[in-house]
Amino acid sequence: MNDIQSENDDRRIGIDKVGVRSVRYPIIVSDRASETQSTVATLDITVDLPHHHRGTHMSRFLEVLSRFHRETFIDKLPEFLAEVRRALDADRAFVHISFPYFIRKTAPVSGSKSLQVYDCWFDAALGDGYELRIGVDVPVTTLCPCSREISERGAHNQRSQVRVELCYERFIWLEEIIETVESCASCELWPLLKREDERWVTEHAYDNPRFVEDIVREVTLRLQADERIRSFVVESENMESIHSHNAYARKAWVRGPGGADD
Repeated sequence: MNDIQSENDDRRIGIDKVGVRSVRYPIIVSDRASETQSTVATLDITVDLPHHHRGTHMSRFLEVLSRFHRETFIDKLPEFLAEVRRALDADRAFVHISFPYFIRKTAPVSGSKSLQVYDCWFDAALGDGYELRIGVDVPVTTLCPCSREISERGAHNQRSQVRVELCYERFIWLEEIIETVESCASCELWPLLKREDERWVTEHAYDNPRFVEDIVREVTLRLQADERIRSFVVESENMESIHSHNAYARKAWVRGPGGADD
């Protein structure tokens, strides 16, 4: 049978990324409490395509994935991308892996246990070298400092989304990133709360008012102090409860040469 994808293309236009997207697949990730956690990921797997090739071989992406998904995936990403690159005869290979990650949480007063879900992702590339970025969206509560200052009977609060994406020199648990963010918020979230917990959460948030700017600055300070981290982006967005718009802040940071901060 003719290999149509490998036919010569005379338009002389290389493709930056070509491959498969939105692949749903079971994977195993590292879990600090239980060593590993099984989850279902959505993957985008791509390679670059030289100008003289008409197309790529889409089935080969899935063939390689089928040999790796049962491994602890983040540990095997360099080998996975190297195999993708070989199978597709490409110079560069890329994978974006997004997945739900579950952490068992204990309510602050009642001790009720429940599972909190966090949206996480790995973004990896292999070309001349290997680069990995890990990320997590952390839902939290924020209480408005301005509202608390000017009001006699309470203050407005809202659910907020804090997004952190980072590159590291040495391994960092997803749980560590999540705990860092939650410690910088007015209050963290729990799926299951009893009445005594709700009172504690309300009062704790009132005692710890935060703007989106406060969240970004506090998270930045914590991440900068961690010598394992080479670079990061932190974003905070409040789904405002008294406005029809959201409040937003962002900070990007790269550790300079010799450990200096940029």
